[in-house]
Amino acid sequence: MIVQRVVLNSRPGKNGNPVAENFRMEEVNLPDNITEGQVQVRTLYLSVDPYMRCRMNEDTGTDYLTPWQLSQVVDGGGVGIIEESKHRNLAKGDFVTSFYWPWQTKVILDGNILEKVDPQLVDGHLSYFLGAIGMPGLTSLLGIQEKGHITAGSNQTMVVSGAAGACGSLAGQIGHLLGCSRVVGICGTNEKCLLLTSELGFDAAINYKKENVAEKLRESCPAGVDIYFDNVGGDITDAVISQMNQNSHIILCGQISQYNKDVPYPPPLPPAVEAIRKERSITRERFMVFNYKDRFEPGILQLSQWFKEGKLKLL
Repeated sequence: MIVQRVVLNSRPGKNGNPVAENFRMEEVNLPDNITEGQVQVRTLYLSVDPYMRCRMNEDTGTDYLTPWQLSQVVDGGGVGIIEESKHRNLAKGDFVTSFYWPWQTKVILDGNILEKVDPQLVDGHLSYFLGAIGMPGLTSLLGIQEKGHITAGSNQTMVVSGAAGACGSLAGQIGHLLGCSRVVGICGTNEKCLLLTSELGFDAAINYKKENVAEKLRESCPAGVDIYFDNVGGDITDAVISQMNQNSHIILCGQISQYNKDVPYPPPLPPAVEAIRKERSITRERFMVFNYKDRFEPGILQLSQWFKEGKLKLL
């Protein structure tokens, strides 16, 4: 059987911007037979995520991400349906997901890397298992629970950068659900700002491309910032940290403004900003969602419940 797949054609360089030519579509022959423990799956949905920029480098800069190899199929989060199975726990017609799903129309996989998913948890919207009811949702929920130190009823203010993105749009809503009294989002267009405040329950939104972020933060966060869900790093993060309170907390989710640069992760803060962080005892710890695998199942059930109750709105 002939199938199509996407392979890494070239690397953009550690300080380069990715281009379409870094990838190549090709056809390959899929074996006719599967062996014991394997399944043949048809791909339904694939997830394209910011961390993949790191996998385009020979050295990902982290110990938990492996680099994609030249002329080899790329992989990431995926959802599909089993068409043939020789795995004792998986049957034809089961819907499954994996964080290491090859970008291939059909593929033979070791059944042990797959997780069965229940379409009822997402009202049949299987792609949500790659979004709000999947890794972005778990990253937001567990990141806030583990590193945010929210105390309901204590009038805490949360700021979210990259607030209209997959994690940011969920993080703001989850912040409210877990007890923050005020949530402010930072994003890049007026349309996104309106979406955050009119649809997703953010109390205010700042367009960093058109507005003075430091000035607008002072207006939007009169009591300062207690929790910062950081998706971007760079100048925006520097502006937020300067307005954070004593003993406040940074949830280090991502640093997308730095991914096309050859810098360590997490990137060091400028000396003046680092001085503020230390002086105010602001925590800034790396958060790795895969360190909390024992929390995935209850986390998915919580996210699904909020979604079904209409408390968690999805973009």
